[in-house]
This record gives sequence, C-alpha cells and structure tokens, in this order.
Amino acid sequence: QVYLEEFGGGLVQPGGSLRLSCEASGSFFEIFKMGWYRQAPGNQRELVAVTTRTGSATYADSVKGRFTISRDNSKRTVDLQMNSLKPEDTAVYFCNVRHPYAASQNYWGKGTLVTVSS
Repeated sequence: QVYLEEFGGGLVQPGGSLRLSCEASGSFFEIFKMGWYRQAPGNQRELVAVTTRTGSATYADSVKGRFTISRDNSKRTVDLQMNSLKPEDTAVYFCNVRHPYAASQNYWGKGTLVTVSS
C-alpha cells in the first residue's frame, strides 16, 4: 500500500503561480511513475503530467510550457509547478503513483483544490 499526501492548493489569480507537492509513504519504490491528474466539475479526471523514475516527463497539451513536474526519489516527492494559470485550470488536482508493470499498484491522493479566479 502507498499513501499519498498532497500540499499546496488554493486560490490564485489568473496569470499567477502555484506549486503543488505530494509525498509518498508506505510501500513506495523508485520504479513507480509519479504524476498529477485533475478533475474539474462535470468533467472526467484527466492527466496533467507524469514523470518516470529517471525524470522523463509527459504533459497534457493544455499545460505544456506552463507547468513543470519534478520528483525527488530520495524524498519520495513529486511537485507540480504551475505558472501562467488560467481559469480553466481550476480543478481538484490528484497525486498519483503507479507501478509501470503492475496495474493493481495504482494509488491516488485525496486531491487538493486549485481555483484560478479574479
């Protein structure tokens, strides 16, 4: 079992920045992919960004150039730096870790709300 705790959500004005952090505990291994997803009201959960053990990252087209994902394997953390935020970025953001070869090892945080509004 892996436990995830997220930090850093809140209210920010359009054009502003926010940094989300997620810390993993329990049976976490470096092979796990670490990422962030989000879900806006009435929408399905969608991928924001994901990073592999080596730091290779994949981003949703909607956040490319604005968001940066980073991980620290020694601290078991994954961060999401969000810049140039837009109202359409408003959503609950979920931390996710998953084993790349074992579908059953897929874990979620409880989510943190990000609201972009003036």
